[in-house]
Amino acid sequence: MRLVIAEKPSVAQSLAVVLGAGQRREGYLEGGGWLVSWCVGHLAELADAAAYDPAYAKWRKEDLPILPERWRFTISPDKRDQFDTLRTLLRREDVAEVVNACDAGREGELIFRTVYALAGCSKPISRLWISSMEDEAIREGFAHLRPGREYDGLHQAALCRSKADWLVGINATRLFSLLYGCTLNIGRVVSPTLALVVQREAEIAAFQPETFYTVELDCGGLTLAGERKPSKKEAQEAAARCQDSAAVVQSVERRERVEKPPALFDLTTLQREANRTLGYTAQQTLDYLQALYDKKLSTYPRTDSRYLTDDMEAGVPALVEAAASICGVDVPEAVLAGQVCDSARVSDHHAVVPTASAGRADLEALPIGEREILRLVSLGLLRAVCPPCRSAETCITAVCGGSTYAAKWREVLSPGWKVYAQTADAEAGTGPDGVAEGQTLPVAAAQVKSGKTTPPKHHTEDSLLSAMETAGKEDMPEDAERRGIGTPATRAAILEKLVSAGFVERKRAKKTVSLLPTPLGTALITVLPEQLQSPALTAEWEHRLKEVERGTLAPGDFMDEIAAMLRELVETCRPVEGGAVLFPSTCEAVGRCPRCGGTVTEGRKGFFCENRACGFAIWKDSKWWENKKKKPTKSIVAALLKDGRAQVSGLWSEKTGKTYAATVLLTDDGTRASFRLEFGHE
Repeated sequence: MRLVIAEKPSVAQSLAVVLGAGQRREGYLEGGGWLVSWCVGHLAELADAAAYDPAYAKWRKEDLPILPERWRFTISPDKRDQFDTLRTLLRREDVAEVVNACDAGREGELIFRTVYALAGCSKPISRLWISSMEDEAIREGFAHLRPGREYDGLHQAALCRSKADWLVGINATRLFSLLYGCTLNIGRVVSPTLALVVQREAEIAAFQPETFYTVELDCGGLTLAGERKPSKKEAQEAAARCQDSAAVVQSVERRERVEKPPALFDLTTLQREANRTLGYTAQQTLDYLQALYDKKLSTYPRTDSRYLTDDMEAGVPALVEAAASICGVDVPEAVLAGQVCDSARVSDHHAVVPTASAGRADLEALPIGEREILRLVSLGLLRAVCPPCRSAETCITAVCGGSTYAAKWREVLSPGWKVYAQTADAEAGTGPDGVAEGQTLPVAAAQVKSGKTTPPKHHTEDSLLSAMETAGKEDMPEDAERRGIGTPATRAAILEKLVSAGFVERKRAKKTVSLLPTPLGTALITVLPEQLQSPALTAEWEHRLKEVERGTLAPGDFMDEIAAMLRELVETCRPVEGGAVLFPSTCEAVGRCPRCGGTVTEGRKGFFCENRACGFAIWKDSKWWENKKKKPTKSIVAALLKDGRAQVSGLWSEKTGKTYAATVLLTDDGTRASFRLEFGHE
């Protein structure tokens, strides 16, 4: 008997159909010598700090850095039943082999290996590695299962990434939250991404527009433009010299230009295109693409490759036919399959393309978002297999009044791949015929035009994804396999985390949605040291993780680097002078938090530590106070926070039906606040 473990139930069901495992059981399917079960995403995750020491439930600088020697995992209660099912299946005596069928990538490997290890399993592992959920691809994948040991490096890289994120998140978040008295969520990749947004806004704020002037000559069907001039007077003098004069053509150059088609989409380039043309966020694009993959309409989404493998070349025409059907256009006259296939440029997965069966699907039944993304993916394939766009660029230079003027236009000779372009070619146009060197062109009018230099544009998800992809590029070796912040699979989640944490906000202006830092986001980057906000450092970490995956860097060495950085950070980091004013509280302080030392303020439903990650709370409607028909007031809570006790009157006794006075004592175990009564004390 062989056990197959998929990442989610829908995938498990698709696999089971192909394998003939049609008998439904509790948490798995069975049949044909196969057991097919599933995880529910990350069934097990790294435990919180308090799991290592109850004292860590309270946030104290003296406990930092927290560096676990033996890592622990926890299983959320809502996933416990499925974990128990998998553990039972993994331990069955009739199971001789386990097939890892989780998503073919870093996270999928981590999800499976964590469950496998926690179940105490040591049975042989085979790996299903596919890029399409079509039945034929599944059959092909099971016919060529790979030894699980080939992916040991991938698992180690995934585990190192997870541990590094935990270490930086736990230690840096606690450190800076304690330094500045409010919750400041800091992450290994989130903070450098935020720094890119803040830096762009700083560039915009510092920009000083400059006015410039140009002279344009109307030569009867041909407009010649001069170079920019810094002053209006200078431009007016140049225009006066040309008025009622003639321009003498110095050169006429005509060059043919060949514009190759863009490569196929990887996830990041698709997210950028979808943001630019459809206004979708990176997360929306990923969600739509994942749904298409699950429905067998597109290939694996989380890829950083823009080519297909060489062995796929024969099947490209069928994919192109499907793409044309999806887009409602004609198939290209010539399908140049060879130019989209290059195994040497494919990493874990090939580029995103529609499946052959997608051309037969009922597209109208799809949600509009999925339909538009599938169309975009299909257009990407149609463009990629077309010939280049060929054009002729004509440049004319002429002299008039002692200054040089020029005109340029481009004429399309053969549109090639641009037949499938979504927008018109703004550069294309036509110019006059018969202009030759030495020709004299009478000037009908000479006009002065003014303009202003423009600041950099606010980041959009398109531009920010591009910046994340290339961050630290100049500091990385030429042969580095991975550059930038995050991976194609994680960048969307990074952007959403910035928004949900209140560091970045989306702001719409006409059809463009910009990403702007909030005051909190700007303040955070202001106080963060360079090593936590440097895109170059984060890019270096991604490169190092790739080395772990290849086996050229020991996982322990990578983790030692992270630990050393955190030790130095805790030892050397001090509050920025005047930094506290960057994080003002909008609520009146009631007292200091007994758990983390942060500020406790009053809210509508209770009294809460402003350090949201701390979680300390005294609820106004808690059962303890409700039973005594009393609500904690601001003065009571202030006394409890200051002295741990408060004299309270008007407490109701259920036994006697009367009220009484007593001393209320506050205790906090790091998880919840509780109360007890003491009598006989003033």
